[in-house]
Amino acid sequence: MKEITLSKGKFTTKQITVIGTLFAVTIVLGVTGLGFIPIPPFKSTIMHIPVIIGAILEGPLVGAMIGLLFGLFSMFQALNTFSPVTFVFLNPIVAILPRMLIGVTSYYAYKICKTKSISFNISIGTAIGSFTNTIGVLGLIYILYIDEYAKALNMSQSVATKTLLALVFNGFVSAGTAIVITVPVVLAVKRFK
Repeated sequence: MKEITLSKGKFTTKQITVIGTLFAVTIVLGVTGLGFIPIPPFKSTIMHIPVIIGAILEGPLVGAMIGLLFGLFSMFQALNTFSPVTFVFLNPIVAILPRMLIGVTSYYAYKICKTKSISFNISIGTAIGSFTNTIGVLGLIYILYIDEYAKALNMSQSVATKTLLALVFNGFVSAGTAIVITVPVVLAVKRFK
């Protein structure tokens, strides 16, 4: 397969095709707003799904690149849609870093999980990637902004912390949705390889 050299790394033509295709999906989800589902005070997302699919199919670097685009759209959404906690997503550490790590964690979780069921292995990689997003973003909000977050929402720090913990439970819905979509897509693509 033809390789294209980019500084220290190499991408195959297939990897570039996967990146381009999933970039297109991410752009459509991001530009139309379909990838962001309002659950105050934040927006829940399905934009982690292309990141996970790209990572499981083509590796952590491909996943991280798609995650970078997801993170940039998070910042774009923060700039264009006001909420009391908009400031949180203007920080690239919160908006971009966890999204890039989705690709890394989902790929390695999938690779480490060596059961006979490919569907189960994909599900584990997907769940780990999804929770990387949820726990990464909410954990960074807690570490970097808990005081400002509480003030912005007119609540005590204790209540703000409980709110963030409650949002972690939304991660189960997010992970479940991601598994339902990711497993058949990845299996279908793997059949054509």
